Amino acid sequence: MKTDKIILGFLLLFLVSLENFSQNDSIKKQIIEIINFKNKNFPFPIGYVNDYEQIFTKEQNEKLEKLISDYEKSTTNEIAIVTISSIEPYDNINDFATDLSNDWGVGKSKKDNGLVIIISKNLRLIRISTGNNTEKILTDEICKKIIDNTMIPEFRKGEFYTGIKKGLNKLISKWK
Repeated sequence: MKTDKIILGFLLLFLVSLENFSQNDSIKKQIIEIINFKNKNFPFPIGYVNDYEQIFTKEQNEKLEKLISDYEKSTTNEIAIVTISSIEPYDNINDFATDLSNDWGVGKSKKDNGLVIIISKNLRLIRISTGNNTEKILTDEICKKIIDNTMIPEFRKGEFYTGIKKGLNKLISKWK
Protein backbone atom coordinates (compact mmCIF):
# COMPACT_ATOMS: atom_id res chain seq x y z
CA MET A 1 0.00 0.00 0.00
CA LYS A 2 2.81 2.39 0.91
CA THR A 3 4.62 1.46 -2.31
CA ASP A 4 1.50 2.31 -4.35
CA LYS A 5 1.41 5.80 -2.80
CA ILE A 6 5.10 6.37 -3.58
CA ILE A 7 4.58 5.25 -7.19
CA LEU A 8 1.52 7.48 -7.54
CA GLY A 9 3.55 10.36 -6.14
CA PHE A 10 6.25 9.85 -8.76
CA LEU A 11 3.63 9.58 -11.49
CA LEU A 12 2.08 12.86 -10.37
CA LEU A 13 5.50 14.52 -10.31
CA PHE A 14 6.21 13.17 -13.80
CA LEU A 15 2.81 14.39 -14.99
CA VAL A 16 3.52 17.90 -13.72
CA SER A 17 6.92 17.89 -15.48
CA LEU A 18 5.14 17.11 -18.77
CA GLU A 19 2.82 20.10 -18.37
CA ASN A 20 4.51 22.21 -21.08
CA PHE A 21 4.98 19.47 -23.67
CA SER A 22 1.91 19.03 -25.89
CA GLN A 23 3.41 16.02 -27.70
CA ASN A 24 3.19 14.13 -24.43
CA ASP A 25 -0.62 14.38 -24.16
CA SER A 26 -1.07 10.65 -24.71
CA ILE A 27 1.46 9.88 -21.95
CA LYS A 28 -0.35 12.27 -19.61
CA LYS A 29 -3.68 10.60 -20.38
CA GLN A 30 -2.24 7.15 -19.64
CA ILE A 31 -0.78 8.34 -16.34
CA ILE A 32 -4.10 9.92 -15.34
CA GLU A 33 -5.89 6.65 -16.17
CA ILE A 34 -3.43 4.72 -13.98
CA ILE A 35 -3.88 7.18 -11.12
CA ASN A 36 -7.68 7.09 -11.44
CA PHE A 37 -7.65 3.29 -11.68
CA LYS A 38 -5.53 2.95 -8.54
CA ASN A 39 -7.77 5.35 -6.67
CA LYS A 40 -10.93 3.25 -7.04
CA ASN A 41 -10.33 2.01 -3.49
CA PHE A 42 -11.20 -1.60 -4.11
CA PRO A 43 -11.24 -3.77 -1.03
CA PHE A 44 -8.12 -5.80 -0.36
CA PRO A 45 -8.42 -9.46 -1.48
CA ILE A 46 -8.42 -11.84 1.48
CA GLY A 47 -8.62 -15.19 -0.30
CA TYR A 48 -10.57 -16.98 -2.99
CA VAL A 49 -13.75 -16.01 -1.14
CA ASN A 50 -13.98 -12.35 -0.18
CA ASP A 51 -17.21 -12.19 1.79
CA TYR A 52 -17.37 -8.50 2.69
CA GLU A 53 -21.17 -8.68 3.04
CA GLN A 54 -20.85 -11.64 5.40
CA ILE A 55 -23.48 -13.77 3.70
CA PHE A 56 -21.64 -17.08 4.20
CA THR A 57 -21.01 -18.94 7.42
CA LYS A 58 -17.43 -19.80 8.34
CA GLU A 59 -18.00 -23.42 7.24
CA GLN A 60 -19.53 -22.35 3.91
CA ASN A 61 -16.62 -20.01 3.29
CA GLU A 62 -14.13 -22.81 4.01
CA LYS A 63 -15.94 -25.22 1.65
CA LEU A 64 -15.93 -22.67 -1.18
CA GLU A 65 -12.24 -21.88 -0.53
CA LYS A 66 -11.38 -25.59 -0.75
CA LEU A 67 -13.42 -26.14 -3.92
CA ILE A 68 -11.73 -23.21 -5.68
CA SER A 69 -8.26 -24.06 -4.35
CA ASP A 70 -8.53 -27.69 -5.50
CA TYR A 71 -9.76 -26.55 -8.90
CA GLU A 72 -6.87 -24.09 -9.30
CA LYS A 73 -4.32 -26.78 -8.34
CA SER A 74 -5.64 -29.10 -11.04
CA THR A 75 -6.07 -26.49 -13.82
CA THR A 76 -4.19 -23.26 -12.90
CA ASN A 77 -7.48 -21.38 -13.54
CA GLU A 78 -8.14 -18.78 -10.86
CA ILE A 79 -11.53 -17.92 -9.37
CA ALA A 80 -12.48 -15.26 -6.86
CA ILE A 81 -15.86 -14.75 -5.21
CA VAL A 82 -16.62 -11.28 -3.90
CA THR A 83 -19.67 -10.21 -1.91
CA ILE A 84 -19.90 -6.46 -1.50
CA SER A 85 -22.57 -4.04 -0.31
CA SER A 86 -21.62 -1.14 -2.61
CA ILE A 87 -20.01 -0.64 -6.01
CA GLU A 88 -19.42 3.09 -5.58
CA PRO A 89 -18.08 5.11 -7.32
CA TYR A 90 -19.30 2.94 -10.22
CA ASP A 91 -22.69 3.21 -11.90
CA ASN A 92 -22.81 -0.40 -13.09
CA ILE A 93 -21.58 -3.73 -11.88
CA ASN A 94 -20.02 -4.70 -15.23
CA ASP A 95 -17.37 -1.97 -15.08
CA PHE A 96 -16.87 -2.57 -11.36
CA ALA A 97 -16.31 -6.30 -11.92
CA THR A 98 -13.88 -5.77 -14.80
CA ASP A 99 -11.82 -3.17 -12.95
CA LEU A 100 -11.78 -5.16 -9.70
CA SER A 101 -10.65 -8.27 -11.60
CA ASN A 102 -7.84 -6.32 -13.23
CA ASP A 103 -6.87 -4.55 -10.01
CA TRP A 104 -6.65 -7.83 -8.10
CA GLY A 105 -4.95 -9.64 -10.98
CA VAL A 106 -7.24 -12.67 -10.94
CA GLY A 107 -5.87 -15.22 -13.40
CA LYS A 108 -2.36 -15.96 -14.56
CA SER A 109 -1.15 -12.96 -16.55
CA LYS A 110 0.17 -14.93 -19.54
CA LYS A 111 -2.86 -17.25 -19.55
CA ASP A 112 -5.54 -14.64 -18.76
CA ASN A 113 -7.47 -17.44 -17.09
CA GLY A 114 -9.33 -15.68 -14.31
CA LEU A 115 -12.95 -15.54 -13.30
CA VAL A 116 -14.57 -13.31 -10.67
CA ILE A 117 -18.08 -13.68 -9.32
CA ILE A 118 -19.34 -10.44 -7.78
CA ILE A 119 -22.48 -10.52 -5.66
CA SER A 120 -24.19 -7.68 -3.88
CA LYS A 121 -27.07 -8.92 -1.77
CA ASN A 122 -27.67 -5.34 -0.66
CA LEU A 123 -27.95 -4.01 -4.25
CA ARG A 124 -29.43 -7.25 -5.67
CA LEU A 125 -26.70 -7.47 -8.32
CA ILE A 126 -24.55 -10.28 -9.63
CA ARG A 127 -21.88 -10.42 -12.34
CA ILE A 128 -19.42 -13.00 -13.59
CA SER A 129 -16.32 -11.36 -15.06
CA THR A 130 -13.96 -13.48 -17.15
CA GLY A 131 -10.44 -13.06 -18.48
CA ASN A 132 -10.00 -13.01 -22.25
CA ASN A 133 -8.98 -16.67 -22.52
CA THR A 134 -11.63 -17.74 -20.02
CA GLU A 135 -14.27 -15.97 -22.11
CA LYS A 136 -13.44 -18.21 -25.07
CA ILE A 137 -14.95 -21.10 -23.10
CA LEU A 138 -17.23 -19.39 -20.58
CA THR A 139 -18.93 -16.89 -22.86
CA ASP A 140 -21.15 -14.11 -21.56
CA GLU A 141 -24.13 -16.16 -22.74
CA ILE A 142 -23.08 -19.23 -20.73
CA CYS A 143 -22.38 -17.11 -17.63
CA LYS A 144 -25.75 -15.37 -17.94
CA LYS A 145 -27.56 -18.73 -18.21
CA ILE A 146 -25.81 -20.00 -15.10
CA ILE A 147 -26.70 -16.81 -13.23
CA ASP A 148 -30.34 -16.80 -14.38
CA ASN A 149 -31.09 -20.53 -14.20
CA THR A 150 -28.90 -21.75 -11.35
CA MET A 151 -27.88 -18.95 -9.01
CA ILE A 152 -30.77 -16.50 -8.92
CA PRO A 153 -33.46 -19.13 -8.17
CA GLU A 154 -31.47 -20.10 -5.04
CA PHE A 155 -30.83 -16.46 -4.11
CA ARG A 156 -34.58 -15.79 -4.25
CA LYS A 157 -35.02 -18.48 -1.59
CA GLY A 158 -32.33 -16.79 0.52
CA GLU A 159 -29.89 -19.62 -0.22
CA PHE A 160 -26.83 -17.65 -1.30
CA TYR A 161 -24.32 -20.38 -0.48
CA THR A 162 -26.33 -22.99 -2.40
CA GLY A 163 -26.69 -20.65 -5.38
CA ILE A 164 -22.99 -19.86 -5.46
CA LYS A 165 -21.93 -23.49 -4.98
CA LYS A 166 -24.26 -24.77 -7.71
CA GLY A 167 -23.21 -21.97 -10.06
CA LEU A 168 -19.55 -22.54 -9.29
CA ASN A 169 -19.88 -26.27 -9.98
CA LYS A 170 -21.55 -25.55 -13.35
CA LEU A 171 -18.84 -23.03 -14.28
CA ILE A 172 -16.10 -25.49 -13.31
CA SER A 173 -17.69 -28.39 -15.24
CA LYS A 174 -17.89 -26.27 -18.42
CA TRP A 175 -14.40 -24.76 -17.97
CA LYS A 176 -12.36 -28.00 -17.72
